[in-house]
Amino acid sequence: MLAKVVKYRWQYLMIAPAVVLLFLFSYIPMAGIQVAFKDFHIGLTIWNSPWVGLENFSFLQDDQFWVVVRNTLWIALLKFIFGFPAPILLALLINEVRHTGFKRFVQSVSYLPHFFSWIVVAYILQSMLTLDGGLVNQFITNLGGQPIFFLGSTEWFRPMIVVSGLWKEIGWNTILYLAAITSIDPQLYEAARVEGAGRLAQMRHITFPGILPTVSIVLILSMPSLIAVGMDQIYPLMNPANQPVADVLDTYILRNGLQQGYFGTATAIGLLSSAISLLLVLFTNRISRKLNGEGLW
Repeated sequence: MLAKVVKYRWQYLMIAPAVVLLFLFSYIPMAGIQVAFKDFHIGLTIWNSPWVGLENFSFLQDDQFWVVVRNTLWIALLKFIFGFPAPILLALLINEVRHTGFKRFVQSVSYLPHFFSWIVVAYILQSMLTLDGGLVNQFITNLGGQPIFFLGSTEWFRPMIVVSGLWKEIGWNTILYLAAITSIDPQLYEAARVEGAGRLAQMRHITFPGILPTVSIVLILSMPSLIAVGMDQIYPLMNPANQPVADVLDTYILRNGLQQGYFGTATAIGLLSSAISLLLVLFTNRISRKLNGEGLW
């Protein structure tokens, strides 16, 4: 063991900062989980707060909590259905572009929105979708239609979240798949062309199976996002008009934990969400290993 440490000492040295940061910001804060079982208030510490057992889990009897859960699952399901396969499809299409300059242009344009903060994206959406002077409503009016209050509509909020998420992240998420495509043996394509396979057949029988292990890993890692649907995206666009469908677990925790001061309840909700996310990762990893032999462990 010591011989391996000496042999790979420089590799260990390079990953040491990441390990230290992971320990400081991911493992040490886990001591705060006990707040879920304590009556914690400002002025006390997590160590001398009185234990209250499962009292903070009384939110399970709150009807509003289950509305929030339903909203979370709806948005998570829509984002998964449209958001997970979209980068794979875009990566396959970009890989078929033969003009190098145009391919780089498409890549750059597609992943540039990733560097915009969600506050900037929310401002762009509000400018485009507002009733007073918004480009989208001006276009609808010019076609003879009636303006739509997108930002305050319970019907349009979920599509707005899904579309804006795709626009912002689809290009960035293709980077991993494009890197996986470059690792495929070019001789496989040459052999397929000799056999008369077209580009669509090569994509179907060579490219996609070649990146399938990467797809499996990304699928497993994306499971926690089914619970954490992205407060940084939803919160700037949420208002009293669309709150019935916009209120999700993250915003529910924020409202209970910081705005109302129910730190124990907020921690309990977060603990329950983390446990569900862990179960989803374990389940997906097990299914992935059974189907194609690939998994995180």
